[in-house]
Amino acid sequence: MFPAWPWQTGAVAFGLLGVIVYSYRSRKSKFHQLPLPPGPSEPPLGQYPPRKIAQWIEQYGPVVSLNDGKNVLVIIGHHQEAIDLMEKQGAFLADRPRSVAGGDILGRGMRFVQLRYGEQFRRYRKISHVHLQVKTAQTYEPIQFAHAREIIMDMLNEPTLHRQHIKRSGKTTYTSLDDPYLLRLQRMVPRIQGAMAPGAYLCDEYPILKYIPGYGRELKQWGQEEYDMLFGQFKWVKSQVESNIAPQSVTKDFLDHSDENKLYEPEIAYLSGSLVGAGSDTTAVAISTVLMAAAGFPHAQDRVHEELEVVVGGETPPTFEDWSRLIQVQAFILEALRWRPINPSGFPHRAMKDVIWNGMCIPAGAIVLGSNWSIGRDPSVFHDPEVFNPQRWIGSDGEIREDMKIFTFGYGRRACPGVHIARRSVYIAVALMFWSFTVAEDPSDPIDDTAFTPGVVSHQMPFSLMFKPRMDEALLRNTFG
Repeated sequence: MFPAWPWQTGAVAFGLLGVIVYSYRSRKSKFHQLPLPPGPSEPPLGQYPPRKIAQWIEQYGPVVSLNDGKNVLVIIGHHQEAIDLMEKQGAFLADRPRSVAGGDILGRGMRFVQLRYGEQFRRYRKISHVHLQVKTAQTYEPIQFAHAREIIMDMLNEPTLHRQHIKRSGKTTYTSLDDPYLLRLQRMVPRIQGAMAPGAYLCDEYPILKYIPGYGRELKQWGQEEYDMLFGQFKWVKSQVESNIAPQSVTKDFLDHSDENKLYEPEIAYLSGSLVGAGSDTTAVAISTVLMAAAGFPHAQDRVHEELEVVVGGETPPTFEDWSRLIQVQAFILEALRWRPINPSGFPHRAMKDVIWNGMCIPAGAIVLGSNWSIGRDPSVFHDPEVFNPQRWIGSDGEIREDMKIFTFGYGRRACPGVHIARRSVYIAVALMFWSFTVAEDPSDPIDDTAFTPGVVSHQMPFSLMFKPRMDEALLRNTFG
């Protein structure tokens, strides 16, 4: 055999490279020849009300797409498809679309929920899992129980302010209604959620705008206010840690393990602040939703009261130790959050590669939403979905069913890392509320259970409730006072 000349070797290498490129392009071409999921002809811009999305799901199928040739939006609206795509293929949907307004400008690139998938996100995620796992979440139970007790007293004293009282339930230290940090947090949360909404600011479509002098002045001002609030809270907790007087909190946990976490101080401030801020807001909305459902569906509430009388009795209130036995309480919470989901349209994901499903392609770069409103109304899983029926969650063995899910806390690798703390906050607040009161509608001010704000987190519009003590009021005050 004769040795190959240099030009021959180069030709062979070039030929092999050509075969590889051709194979890759053929594979990509094959994928891109696959159709998008069906959908309406509207361009994927702006916000779509949950009921409009539900109409599309009914018309076009469990996965729909909107496409203007540049942007692709894919919406998943059925239970099994959410599991198959958002959960089982969640590794390919773990990214977020870039948010210039909410993430870059307002959040200074440190807001956990809006981080792009990459090294920073993986680091934040790992740290959050370590500090928010079940074992750690259990250490917050005494604080959460104390908060729930305080809410009962608040409802006795000022029942008309029920929504304001509940807004304090997600904090790690209990505060008054006029607490400066709480007030600043309540101002900041709507700004953040507004900036997260698709199409809310032009710079999300044209990122170059953020470099133009004067653009986004309001966002930058809000960003400074948020930084001052979060870093001020961080410094306060740090001083308490240094003085050995700090109560249990997420920030304290991060500081106690600062060497292994390798976070610098602004990152700790934003990470802990994001977890607490988002957690307190969504927890408050969840509890208010349960109370709205209790007033609207008194027969379902009666079944919860019957269970509490059997399992707990009327002398001592329920505790975390009763959680596994209070099946009706668990089922009522699940049904309420299915009926009126906290985030009906879901948070946006971004496909990091082509995702093939059922002969169709969700292309890389597409924005993907799990429509919690539609998923919770999938008739193949939730029979008579418009009927409020907590019993649907209870299996023949008397336990909560494992084959049904709602995705209140997100999907896959973007699921909320604080889920264990949030679930405990909602449970104990609801359990104590049902044990203490019969929650009723005010006949003079009927509830509009369709009146919710638009946005990534859907808040109830103001509504009235009546709290009727289920025992002598003096005894109830003595129990929680």
